[in-house]
Amino acid sequence: MFPLTVENKHVAQLLLSTGTCPRCIFRFCGVDFHAPYKLPCKELLNELQKFLETEKDELVSEVPNPPLKKIRLQELEDGIDGMDNLSQNGEGKISIIEDGSIASKNSNLNVCNVCLGILQDFCEKEFIKKVCQKVEASGFEFTNLVLSISFPPQLSVREHAAWLLVKQEMGRVICPDCFKPAKNKKSVFTRMAVMKALNKIKEEDFRKQFPCPPNSPKAVCSVVEIECAHGAVFVAGRYNKYSRNLPQTPWIIDGERKLDSSVEELISDHLLTVFKAESFNFSSSGREDVDVRTLGNGRPFAIELVNPHRVHFTSQEIKELQQKINNSSNKIQVRDLQLVTREAIGHMKEGEEEKTKTYSALIWTNKAIQRKDIEFLDDIKDLKIDQKTPLRVLHRRPLAVRTRIVHSMETHYVDEHHFRLYLKTQAGTYIKEFVHGDFGRTKPNICSLMDVTADILELDVESVDVDWPPALDD
Repeated sequence: MFPLTVENKHVAQLLLSTGTCPRCIFRFCGVDFHAPYKLPCKELLNELQKFLETEKDELVSEVPNPPLKKIRLQELEDGIDGMDNLSQNGEGKISIIEDGSIASKNSNLNVCNVCLGILQDFCEKEFIKKVCQKVEASGFEFTNLVLSISFPPQLSVREHAAWLLVKQEMGRVICPDCFKPAKNKKSVFTRMAVMKALNKIKEEDFRKQFPCPPNSPKAVCSVVEIECAHGAVFVAGRYNKYSRNLPQTPWIIDGERKLDSSVEELISDHLLTVFKAESFNFSSSGREDVDVRTLGNGRPFAIELVNPHRVHFTSQEIKELQQKINNSSNKIQVRDLQLVTREAIGHMKEGEEEKTKTYSALIWTNKAIQRKDIEFLDDIKDLKIDQKTPLRVLHRRPLAVRTRIVHSMETHYVDEHHFRLYLKTQAGTYIKEFVHGDFGRTKPNICSLMDVTADILELDVESVDVDWPPALDD
């Protein structure tokens, strides 16, 4: 069944006479079901011509662009209520001939003045074959497909002009404040800028600057590139770090790399290879300094693998990948490696500052101490401390005073100048600064509590109390 009704006839004839293709006419007439759009463009044109046939006594001979008939506003509104916002541009000169039919001057269909031929050539089987061939040759694993198309901003202007034609109110002045230069933009005429301008322009100003209907182009809009990409895949797990000379992420200062590797790279390099991904983004539940080990059950981490070509893995293959990572270095170990969703990664960050972490620190004191000198620390519970941003991180963190909680402490005497301190603290506590005081920027601190000068010689993260990702059977 032909999708247009008698109410659409005036709008359809008006658009066709100015060079608009059948598919764009359907859009302006509010046709919102798929079937008619799937027919070949030539077949649609023939059907549309039959629909628009008029009585012979109303015809004139060879009029390329017949005068526009005035159409009642209500009729127009009835016909265009369902117009799709996705704009296009095109051309096509139409003449009315003596046998009572409306025909294209060019048997090969002229380029639509609204969609620039996008809904003509690019909806036909030959172009669809090109897209399919590109997808098949891309080498991606996938179970479903999303087609995303980027259109020239010019299409929005052409559609606006056609819209004004249909409303019988033509015109344009582009507002200069909509097109301002922006960083990293090759052109100020971006799609968003054009849409912003069209929303602000008065119809009479538009008519002054842009033809309504839009002129018919001489060439069809061309495809710049067909690209294939896969949605990101997310891998999570927990890692242990056993080296005191390994940063979590690449350590680069003033463009110079300080150490050869990092936790991030030791894990991600293997994932990039196996998933055949272009790049990755690494995140974790907190971070440890380069000279701090992470022991116990490890620290939760997640890696976003960008544009992976391989995405289907069995649980056994993931276990083998984990083992491969663990065999590649004695500086780290990974456990509970698994595929997760983007949404699940949020659990790693939820309430991060309310989580607790446990540390073990080897402390030196300048004064000789006895066991009784440190025992009082065992009785301190939920100690509130104020920490001004440490000097060592002030170059990358904003200056602020953060209140943190030291929930509990336990001491093990070593000798008269050393003891080991076990702490359970609120996540985000700077442990080194809590020990040595950071020139009074952390208050109170071990130095002030013991009335000594103290420093931290070794620090280990014993546990990160984040119950994610789920533990897996070995």
